[in-house]
Amino acid sequence: MTFSDLNLNTPLHNALDDLGFTTPTPIQAEAFNVVSSGKDMVGIAQTGTGKTFAYMLPVLKNLKFSMQENPRVLILVPTRELVVQVVDDIEKLSKYINNRVLGVYGGTNINTQKQAIAEGLDILVATPGRFYDLALSRVLQLKSIQKLIIDEVDVMLDLGFRHQLINIFDILPERRQNIMFSATMTQDVDVLINDFFKSPQRVSIAVSGTPLDNITQKRYNTPNFYTKVNLVTHLLNDTEHFNKVLIFVAYKRMADRLFEQLDTIFHDELCVIHSNKTQNYRLRSIEQFRNGENRILIATDVMARGLDIDNISQVINFDTPDYPENYMHRIGRTGRAEREGEALVFSTEKELEAIENIETLMNMEIPIMDFPEHVEVSTDLIEEERPQIKERNNPTKRKDDDAPGPAFHEKSEKNSKENLGSSYKFKIAAKYKKPKTRGDKNYNKRNKKK
Repeated sequence: MTFSDLNLNTPLHNALDDLGFTTPTPIQAEAFNVVSSGKDMVGIAQTGTGKTFAYMLPVLKNLKFSMQENPRVLILVPTRELVVQVVDDIEKLSKYINNRVLGVYGGTNINTQKQAIAEGLDILVATPGRFYDLALSRVLQLKSIQKLIIDEVDVMLDLGFRHQLINIFDILPERRQNIMFSATMTQDVDVLINDFFKSPQRVSIAVSGTPLDNITQKRYNTPNFYTKVNLVTHLLNDTEHFNKVLIFVAYKRMADRLFEQLDTIFHDELCVIHSNKTQNYRLRSIEQFRNGENRILIATDVMARGLDIDNISQVINFDTPDYPENYMHRIGRTGRAEREGEALVFSTEKELEAIENIETLMNMEIPIMDFPEHVEVSTDLIEEERPQIKERNNPTKRKDDDAPGPAFHEKSEKNSKENLGSSYKFKIAAKYKKPKTRGDKNYNKRNKKK
């Protein structure tokens, strides 16, 4: 099948020709007629299979020119980086189409976004939180929205957007088409579909645990963090083979720690993204990696989920993920658009159980590679790897820098107040009593007259 078989219009054909795309991916071919029909749809496909074009091609084909100011298509995505990416993809497909696209997300000036909305738009791409804020401000009118598209919905639910999504469903027009894409079908996703979708048609391209055939997988057994650093340094020195590498780590502090270790060797080739970095820093890092200015990108799971970066030669799992589905999302960053890819995973003894869960999900074993002889096996341990010695009568609790701090604190006693309600005046009266007068005023007056 080619894009000619999808009955696209000439402007879309010309845009696809400029991009060099001739053959649709399976999810694009399967979803086109369903989305075009106006029915609710749930698409299940792994990352890297072209889900953005799968819903945008039929939407753009049927989106007629209009001068109205209110948006007609709403696309919700979980992260700011995905907003930027989806807007960019839509603009590429809309090269020969006259439409207006806007992306909005938190962390930036909301008044600037309000001004842009007031100028009029056709397609709005947003994160759930910022969209809801704009809707409540009444600047964003929702009466014209005909299609709601939720991309990476499983990530949204993992990030705690469930209540915001439910609130958004409530304020949107009832007569609309719902389109949802997810890499995994979890129970939470299923509940959301049953509550808000009307007899949706399901398009499933791959089971969530099926590895892509074009990705070669390898595993290295490593004892500790510093040995992993030595191994990844050895591999990255092969610049010809490891020419565009995405390294996944478990959490933010590990990302900074690995960046510090590699920065001395690969300074001009290295960048890092996680949620503690500023928005401009994150966008700049992704753009430099996408353009080839940086060869190596260190990232956490949430930040890199759904990002469309072409020609990633290897994905290195510096830490073995606790959840096997996350491993599938990680390795899906390479081998995109049916290209060849390579995925490596480093595992310590503590991470072997996670490896077993991954292999069970995929129904295959990851081949174990021989550890390179000239790579130093370090005996140094980081704080998390050292045995925790606790005195019996003096237990110590290690501080978790990545754990969220307390959201609330107890009020001091003097600031604690009791809501006394209507009984307040009676309690005050009982406490202070009525001021005493010097005798009966009327009696005194009468005596004076006498």
